Amino acid sequence: MLLLLVSLAVLFSGLGSWQLHRLAWKQELIATVDARIHAESVPVPDSADWNDMKVEELVYQRIYLAGVFDHAAEVQSLAVTELGSGYWVMTPLLLDAGGTVLINRGFVPQAMREPAMRLTPEPVGRVEITGLLRLSEPVGGFLRKNAPEAGRWYSRDTAAIAQTMKLAGPIAPFFVDVESRDDASDIDAATENAGIFENTVDWAEEFPRAGLTVVAFRNTHLVYALTWFALAALSLFGLILLLKDWRKADSSVQSEPG
Repeated sequence: MLLLLVSLAVLFSGLGSWQLHRLAWKQELIATVDARIHAESVPVPDSADWNDMKVEELVYQRIYLAGVFDHAAEVQSLAVTELGSGYWVMTPLLLDAGGTVLINRGFVPQAMREPAMRLTPEPVGRVEITGLLRLSEPVGGFLRKNAPEAGRWYSRDTAAIAQTMKLAGPIAPFFVDVESRDDASDIDAATENAGIFENTVDWAEEFPRAGLTVVAFRNTHLVYALTWFALAALSLFGLILLLKDWRKADSSVQSEPG
């Protein structure tokens, strides 16, 4: 029993310390992502670098990009947002500099899944957008796999969408969530003055509704750490009680008449 209690105290203390390390890592991650979201936008990574880029190091980075939408290759991915259930409208953007990036143009309710049911005209011609760089989602939805042959998408899997829709390569290993106009109002003045934005789309007025990206990280490491340390304290308390019982037993034996 003594060995068990000592082992448990050491184990629980170690797990508590590990959770504190995880807490520090999570807090640093949250701070990094927050800084990216509120930073000035940067150009989309060049397509020549896509194969070697570490996308996870650029997640939620604000980027701007210009090109022409391929509306014929649009797909809709199931979405649940603050506006209810519906779909994300994923449309390929053929970049001016070459390459194709899937753009999440925003949310549409179920009744507006088909483009013909939407009031807002599709953006035609060259457009410039600002948005957040996002990781591809190859796993599918919760307990549901994508069914490309049936046109059912539960996650935004860029590689699978590109293959299914036969998009021209190279294909970006990420997609971009378009910002609402309010979020994108601080586009770099120098870039605007360069005259490369011939047609800026008003994304927020009608559907698809942009700017609904939810950036939230589960952070329960402190709770877990306190739980493990509490269990370690209980183990130590049990150890103390056990040692006291042994001492009492020894004292009783020694006090008995020989």
